[in-house]
Amino acid sequence: MSSHLLRSLARRSNQIIATTTSPIPNYRAFSSSVSTPIRATLFPGDGIGPEIAKSVKKIFRTADVPIEWEEHYVGTEIDPRTQSFLTWESLESVRQNKVGLKGPMATPIGKGHRSLNLTLRKELNLYANVRPCTSLPGYKTRYDDVNLITIRENTEGEYSGLEHQVVRGVVESLKIITRQASLRVAEYAFLYAKTQGRKRVSAIHKANIMQKTDGLFLKCCREVAKKYPEITYEEVVIDNCCMMLVKNPALFDVLVMPNLYGDIISDLCAGLVGGLGLTPSCNIGEGGIALAEAVHGSAPDIAGKNMANPTALLLSGVMMLRHLKLHDKAERIQEAIISVIAQGNHRTADLGGTATTTDFTKAICDRL
Repeated sequence: MSSHLLRSLARRSNQIIATTTSPIPNYRAFSSSVSTPIRATLFPGDGIGPEIAKSVKKIFRTADVPIEWEEHYVGTEIDPRTQSFLTWESLESVRQNKVGLKGPMATPIGKGHRSLNLTLRKELNLYANVRPCTSLPGYKTRYDDVNLITIRENTEGEYSGLEHQVVRGVVESLKIITRQASLRVAEYAFLYAKTQGRKRVSAIHKANIMQKTDGLFLKCCREVAKKYPEITYEEVVIDNCCMMLVKNPALFDVLVMPNLYGDIISDLCAGLVGGLGLTPSCNIGEGGIALAEAVHGSAPDIAGKNMANPTALLLSGVMMLRHLKLHDKAERIQEAIISVIAQGNHRTADLGGTATTTDFTKAICDRL
């Protein structure tokens, strides 16, 4: 690879995943010269999860990252204390360590089990999901200049889990929007924009139909916006937002929205830059908790076949390292990932290549 391209990658890597450092005060900050291992919770997850988690651990070891993993797996029985397959001990691990990394978790559909991801968000009060969607240099997609952030309220909305049958054949699902949660995520979004040098915050809504719920969310966003006059604030109806993103994603900078809209929009944005396999994510909670995660599925069809792409979990791990102020380690790993993808010789099948998970991991380790 030419020195010119390497310099270009280095410049872009400073911009990619800028969300990795939370603008909320970090209650567990470390210098980049930490010698004592930092204890972090690791949920390898289901399906391809253990394979890509193994890749992350190997690359972190190669980069001499001072992390001591405390691994927790999804149980085989419902824990009555959490009402899910996640054990109380695993949740306590995150509360104690304040930081963690999570692989994909699969909840049986239609079985009446509480969602594993919902359990984590609720029990740990992970109120904001932060997902950067940034074009990776050297990996060609329809757009070359995507650089936006989605910030999703993570604890309520349509995902409050409040459903019941009214009469036979009629079910009802409650959408909960509160002032407290709306102000909290709006404050996070504006503070993030300010600290990361972003210029615009767009509140995504459907208040023209859901006047009470989304109306309250917008009211809270407007209230917070007044405290940040240097940040341009706008409100965009969600269906129009989808169209605008597909036509010209450069119109957006930071997007903040209620839970369901965030779930949809963040996946749409991931599609703009190559898919969920390249998209990192981090959940921010009160008290300084940060749980980074790969947001793609568990892909049981390729589990155990050495075909999985670990990039999303790796870049989520980079987010975790930046949260811990281990910026030099994060930068080295991030640049190695970008360089390997840009060179194109060791891409996994989802990126148009033929490399195995092992090949891809080794190429990054060699780069380090």
